[in-house]
Amino acid sequence: MPTGTLYELPVNANPPPPFADTQLVISGWGQLIYQARGLTQSLEVIPQAFEQDYDVNANRIDLSNPAFRKYQSTITCSDRRPPPMDALFPGAIVTVHCTTPLCYLNGNPGSPNRPEASGSSLSFNGFTFYRPILDMMVGPLSWRLEDWEATVGWQIQLFEV
Repeated sequence: MPTGTLYELPVNANPPPPFADTQLVISGWGQLIYQARGLTQSLEVIPQAFEQDYDVNANRIDLSNPAFRKYQSTITCSDRRPPPMDALFPGAIVTVHCTTPLCYLNGNPGSPNRPEASGSSLSFNGFTFYRPILDMMVGPLSWRLEDWEATVGWQIQLFEV
């Protein structure tokens, strides 16, 4: 591989399963059809994982508790049909096979840090990309109908347990 050349992952490296609109899987939802096209998912470290300060020698130090190294996620979509959110309320625990990948350096001991969604692991150029499986608690969720465009917009926030 020539030095200085940027290689991109193939766009279809992990395509959705047959007859599905997305790679996203949320326990109890089944396969999403006309419910998740154009979906976006963010993964962020929870705010409690960030606790830093300066010591007496003006060196930056990490004071965070490793137990707080968890993720939160926001999933947003606008499609033709709503997802199965009937009877899904904040506080429910779901298992999420994320669409947003994580990445680690090959040979890094202890990696991956989260379980991998089946068939999502892809090694490329010294790195492994995978879609994590996270047990998460449902936070705020909402959906709306845009009548004239005949689309249903929805959003769900999730917090790793």
